[in-house]
Amino acid sequence: MKRTNYCGDITAELLGTKQTLCGWVNSYRNHGGVLFINVRDRSGVCQLVVEPNSPFFDTAYGLRNEYVIEVTGTVKRRIEGAVNPNMKTGEIEILVEDLKVLNTCIPLPFDVENSRGVAEEIRLKYRYLDLRNPKMFSNLLLRHRIAQAARRYLDAQGFLEVETPILTRSTPEGARDYLVPSRVHHGEFYALPQSPQMFKQTLMASGIDRYFQLARCFRDEDLRADRQPEHTQIDMEMSFVTINDIHEIVEGLMKEIFKTAGKELQTPFIKIPFDEAMDKYGSDKPDLRYELQLVNVSDLFAKTGFKVFQDVLAAKGAIYALKGEKGAAYSRGHLDKLTELAKKNGAKGLVWLKVKDGKYEGPAAKFFTPEELCALKQAVGAQDGDAILVGSDANKRTCQSFMGALRKELVKELPQKTDWAFAWITNFPLLEYIPEEDRWDAAHNPFTAAVEEDLPNLEKDPGSVRSYQFDLVLNGNELASGSVRNCRRDVQERILALMKHSKEDAAIRFGMLLNALEAGAPPHGGIGLGLDRITALLAGEESIREVIAFPKTAQAACPLTESPNKVDDKQLQELGIEITKE
Repeated sequence: MKRTNYCGDITAELLGTKQTLCGWVNSYRNHGGVLFINVRDRSGVCQLVVEPNSPFFDTAYGLRNEYVIEVTGTVKRRIEGAVNPNMKTGEIEILVEDLKVLNTCIPLPFDVENSRGVAEEIRLKYRYLDLRNPKMFSNLLLRHRIAQAARRYLDAQGFLEVETPILTRSTPEGARDYLVPSRVHHGEFYALPQSPQMFKQTLMASGIDRYFQLARCFRDEDLRADRQPEHTQIDMEMSFVTINDIHEIVEGLMKEIFKTAGKELQTPFIKIPFDEAMDKYGSDKPDLRYELQLVNVSDLFAKTGFKVFQDVLAAKGAIYALKGEKGAAYSRGHLDKLTELAKKNGAKGLVWLKVKDGKYEGPAAKFFTPEELCALKQAVGAQDGDAILVGSDANKRTCQSFMGALRKELVKELPQKTDWAFAWITNFPLLEYIPEEDRWDAAHNPFTAAVEEDLPNLEKDPGSVRSYQFDLVLNGNELASGSVRNCRRDVQERILALMKHSKEDAAIRFGMLLNALEAGAPPHGGIGLGLDRITALLAGEESIREVIAFPKTAQAACPLTESPNKVDDKQLQELGIEITKE
């Protein structure tokens, strides 16, 4: 190596030693003819001193930010008053005895140290500059350490890291596939895997017993801050396990990951059935850092004279209420925004009441009896100065969902009771009905096993069947999704039939797995944890793009490589593809 140490590792312990550093010029300044240069590499910054009589003074004088240099000198203590306690290397500096310019740098589109304030499109176009920012490097370093902690932990638990194919066949897994045309087999396509689901279950049938990989997953779907066309999950599967076994393994893994980031976790995590999560929080990924809960107040209005509530209850719907702490101070504009938020999430309207001086204010207050208002206030735990938000719908799940969206907004003003709130959400419905297609679809993935006692109702009442599906939730984010799987072909085919897959169609789409299931597949289950999301949360980032080296934009484009891009006609002809205009 050209260097003896990294810049950030030069401390007072090395006083008097000769060191060679390599890195980028982070800043430079001229103080009365003495040049002070900060050189930076991935470990941090070290201050260099070039005196006026130095044979390298002219070279140093010509340096500019982001020039690449190699420098040799003696480590000495900074003079009193020049010590920087905020820098790891703040006690020392290096008196330059040799200096080489390894590369110059053109004027850059932005300052590396301030790149986080630059428009994202520009940052991604010049990602090689953006990644020089210390925070961006810190994010990638954290991601690396999390990945290594996962590998060490899973290896110690008897898991084998096995790679599964990237080029595979198209299977319905909830999102659109990315298709790859075959040159050898004209008119036929590979698909990039949305997850290694069928392969990892096949590995269980193969006797691998415990598998994992840091799996690349590809989904052609609309993007958000926590979505990318390609993402990475810590994927695992294991044989002869129960849900509790899987949870215990994952909780141990999360403890190791958080320890890597200098944080301690308490286990086991709480478990909340899906129906309870929807009833209390209006979400299957509730943010449990806050105590605010929805309250089902349908019974309070059983004899109400309010026509809207009468109609909802007659249709066997539901009425839910939320306390808005100190909400009596909400402006009409703020209440209108909350109403619009509810409507955006499926509500037809929203009833709001302000509790002021023992009285109830609001457009709908006159429609309720004093007894109803008093019971409502008591039910949600409202105090004088609070507001009460009440939603109703003929579809109970719809009401829970839009009230859950309101809860998510209201908790922004509340104190957190903890920094990290984990929960397992369990017993999701196995299937959900798609009216426009007159069929059932998997609520999560089609290979999830039904709760055994519900299996007799599979054809009679599919919507009532619970599953062995579970999610791991942290601070309102879904970190992982997993389940115990079907291990018998006949049960799997019954579920696929409800999804309108005939035996013939199922054999074509899922033949690899179905064949493996009937060849002595053991009971098995697994989970996939989002590495990007876990890293983003630990790094304090809102978007997973901040913890991915080369992400796509919200439009699924890469400004750095200018992809996707057009290809020439010869390539298309080899693939037997013709581009047609819409």
